[in-house]
Amino acid sequence: MNITKKLINWYLVNKRDLPWRNTSNPYFIWLSEIILQQTQVAQGLPYYVAFTTKYPTIFNLANASESQILKLWQGLGYYSRARNLHASAKYIVNELDGVFPNTYSEIIKLKGVGDYTASAVASISFNEVTAVVDGNVYRALSRIFGISTPINTGQGFKEFKALAQTLIDKNQPATFNQAIMEFGARLCKPKNPDCTICPFNSCCVALQKNLIGQLPVKLKTLKVKKKYFNFIVIVSLDKKTVLEKRKGKGIWQNLYQFPLVETLKSSNIEAIEKEFKGFSILKNKNFSVSLYNDSEIVHKLSHQHLYTKYWIVSLEEMLPQGVSTKKITDFPVPTLIANFIERFNF
Repeated sequence: MNITKKLINWYLVNKRDLPWRNTSNPYFIWLSEIILQQTQVAQGLPYYVAFTTKYPTIFNLANASESQILKLWQGLGYYSRARNLHASAKYIVNELDGVFPNTYSEIIKLKGVGDYTASAVASISFNEVTAVVDGNVYRALSRIFGISTPINTGQGFKEFKALAQTLIDKNQPATFNQAIMEFGARLCKPKNPDCTICPFNSCCVALQKNLIGQLPVKLKTLKVKKKYFNFIVIVSLDKKTVLEKRKGKGIWQNLYQFPLVETLKSSNIEAIEKEFKGFSILKNKNFSVSLYNDSEIVHKLSHQHLYTKYWIVSLEEMLPQGVSTKKITDFPVPTLIANFIERFNF
């Protein structure tokens, strides 16, 4: 059985027509791979189009402000990708004269780039024979070969990377890498794969041993934390509000939000009003407080669940230093905040 040949033949018949497959421009390939980290193609495609339209060259991207990049990225999540994308673009423009690095060993030095992205760009743009290993590849190879080594371990990465490297077509590495990723994404899916039409159904170990649902193996190492967020939405007499820029490391770095009070458990209005003593903007002011949502809105991230309440503070005075509610959508904000802004009648 020639797995490599079968994969490529399957791909040439079944591949989707995606814009980044019609170019070998390393800037576009890199951009698409960063967007598609932790993101399905259907969700990432509009963002790719938006970025390539607004920033058609790496110089355009590098010259944009971080706030502009984050705003365009809004809703895609994992915002560190956008910050790293911007930092790497500036590095390439300022330190490399705008010339994209052309080898795996140089590409992987870019901020936010790991083995998978470096392999994808190096193979697709520069024809380097370096195999990609992502979730789709882990799943396909673990099932076809019946490999139970946990994929989220150092040993698992080494084993699957070595196997993929033995399979890659040395004459057309770009086609092979895209073929195995497409195969995992469209046919050898996480749940309910259609094994009846799979080109490997006669030799797939997982199918023969009824292990499709058990492979690949992934160790459970992540403990999800519960957090209680209380956003203070101030609305003044002159239709202004307060937004704060998140500082430091962590989720939503450099995005904007309403003033936040984080508590150890779900809070009532008495507890929240006590917190207002620390808000200098409300000191000696006339205002009333109401709860926007009776039930907490649960926003699920990969490592934490945010139980969220929005407290509306109606300020019966002007707010000269505030942000006009008409301009609030100009700021890059987390999805949790964007959804509230869309629902709330400012």
